[in-house]
Amino acid sequence: MNGASSAFTLRVTDIKQWFYCPRVVYFTYVMPVDRRITPKMGFGVEQHQVISALERRRTLRRYGLADARRLFHVRLRSRQLGLTGLLDLLIVASAGGAADRYYPVEFKDTLRNISANHRCQLAGYGLLVEEEYSCRVDRGFVYQVPTERVTGVRLDDGLKSRVREAVLAMREMIASERMPAAAKHRGKCVDCEFVNYCGDRF
Repeated sequence: MNGASSAFTLRVTDIKQWFYCPRVVYFTYVMPVDRRITPKMGFGVEQHQVISALERRRTLRRYGLADARRLFHVRLRSRQLGLTGLLDLLIVASAGGAADRYYPVEFKDTLRNISANHRCQLAGYGLLVEEEYSCRVDRGFVYQVPTERVTGVRLDDGLKSRVREAVLAMREMIASERMPAAAKHRGKCVDCEFVNYCGDRF
């Protein structure tokens, strides 16, 4: 990705929104509007801090790891992608003389199965970790807060390429100022903070 394409900084959370509904990114950068607070937006910083405190006292068994250290609220930036983000948890596992292994972890306040946009967001963090620590990230985890369930996610080259393409597509959309198509499933519109601005959906 060349310098012109990364002239301004996007956020890893934009990747999640892009795969959920591209119009969220449009209304964030191209046509900023007042957002209404929705139930899905209630999972705040305070809850993240509580979870982090609890997680510090737990073993790593649920991640299938033993000799590792945990770094909470890791701020990451990729100059190559023009992307920034605040990762909930980064697990750094010792590989017994070999290079350390890095595993990004995202906390999610959901009871549903891990969706494609969550996997892509995690892959975005994986790319940032690779650039920051000069390493290879092949796996990450999603921690589902209500059930304390941990799901492993394979971060392969295909998923990472999909994320890179999405970052480029977001930049092209913002530069052209063209409103993208809305999410295919109208059910996503019910709790969307931008629902009042998408008149073509109803």
